[in-house]
Amino acid sequence: MIFIMRNFREEILKYFPVNIYKNINETIKENAKYENEIEEIRIRVNNPIILKIGQFEKILEYKVSSNELIQILEKLCENSIYAYKNQMCEGYITINGGHRVGIVGSVVIEQEKIVNIKYISSLNFRIAREIIDCSQKVLNQIIDIQNLNIFNTIIVAPPGCGKTTVLRDVIRKISNGIPEISFKGRTIGVVDERGEIAAMYKGVPQNDIGIRTDVIENISKSKGMKILLRSMTPQIIACDEIGTSEDVKAIKEILTCGVKGIFTMHGRTIEDIRNKRELYDLVQNRQIEKIVFL
Repeated sequence: MIFIMRNFREEILKYFPVNIYKNINETIKENAKYENEIEEIRIRVNNPIILKIGQFEKILEYKVSSNELIQILEKLCENSIYAYKNQMCEGYITINGGHRVGIVGSVVIEQEKIVNIKYISSLNFRIAREIIDCSQKVLNQIIDIQNLNIFNTIIVAPPGCGKTTVLRDVIRKISNGIPEISFKGRTIGVVDERGEIAAMYKGVPQNDIGIRTDVIENISKSKGMKILLRSMTPQIIACDEIGTSEDVKAIKEILTCGVKGIFTMHGRTIEDIRNKRELYDLVQNRQIEKIVFL
């Protein structure tokens, strides 16, 4: 496996005011051996900055003011918070390099929809990483060697166990093709509802998702699958964290049209799938051919 490490200091620290930049940069230098293990930088108003490094935290003495947090947000939004309002209402902004910044605060709701977040109280910079070839064991289960195709598959794991990272690598491999087994690349449509698979930044995927992959983002999985089916004629559709009845209906539609599917969902055992009655029907009807547990 190959860990793709971007220079996140150049890509992330530029968003911070001078005092915060200096404090974080000095802390990283003092803990240089852990630099590649930094997963999150958490910024909270009137609280110390916290770096999550693997299984432990590094708490900086510096406390962030509300003005400094607003300065960070304005830089993230390129001085046009209004232009990023829709993305902010989803709770995050994707920045160059594929890093995601979680945003929370006082939520404004109209007609049961989030229309704004004001009085921002916390930001969470999540460091993006790719792990090339991490999907090999899973891929061996997904590829239908006999027919040089794939099995309709659900990848199941609890939160934080690498479902999205594995799915991304599966998409890349199938999209590019696998010459060693004479598997030709397939056209894949990806519904990236929360921007975690491709990490699009101004229309450009920041992660390697293969040369035959089309991405639709910031849309529900059910709607995204239907749009891809109509507009991009994919051979395979992939999406992350399925589970709603609308998701299942859309999956039924694409599978009925002869499109293959690769999906992930939260869970630990087969019972978690059985508890989702509509989804389990797809398994019983052999429309879902493989379930892979991480």
